[in-house]
Amino acid sequence: MMRRLILLALTAALAVPAFADQTEDEVDLLRAVQTDYASAVKTLLARGVNPNIRDANGETALIIAMRYESLKVADLLMDQPGIDLEAHAPNGNTALMMAAFRNNQAAVLDMLQRGAQVNQKGWAALHYAAAAGSTAIVGILLEHHAYIDAESPSGMTPLMLAAREGQEDVVRQLLEQGADATLKDGGFHLTAAGFALKAEKPWIAKTIAAYLAAHPKH
Repeated sequence: MMRRLILLALTAALAVPAFADQTEDEVDLLRAVQTDYASAVKTLLARGVNPNIRDANGETALIIAMRYESLKVADLLMDQPGIDLEAHAPNGNTALMMAAFRNNQAAVLDMLQRGAQVNQKGWAALHYAAAAGSTAIVGILLEHHAYIDAESPSGMTPLMLAAREGQEDVVRQLLEQGADATLKDGGFHLTAAGFALKAEKPWIAKTIAAYLAAHPKH
């Protein structure tokens, strides 16, 4: 049940690309992106297709590439002059956020080296990495100055998401890196421990309580 909630929050992240009102070349490129058919994408780009093209769901080719883990195509797209690493899908997703959600460490590192922005208003890559349970990507994002208590539009922090999803290793990691476990979201007005209990993960709530007891604020 709770897993469905996080997927609903990231609806466009998992939606199948649609091809409405696209030229034949544009449709061919978007399909080639899904299958990591780099040579076809290269040919179509040379014929003038915009590397920042969006499908009917509003996702760019680069976001789609990250969602399908089409890494050869992703590299090709990012090498294109004028590629927009920060382009947002209608739900706020960026290519970096999608790579974090897919637990794709190599893609995350590549985009960060190319200058992708870690922080943004609302949902951020750290939320997605926390929900996915990737301690490696969470660590990378924090090293690149990700805001540890970033708030989603409803006020959820990465710690709250990790707690709700039962990602205990990430919960411990975020606590040790300074995440504030006393914050409450703006919808349910729950702390991270409260989300863990609501999601029937009392062991996560116990982990948070033990950490707070061992590290009282002065």
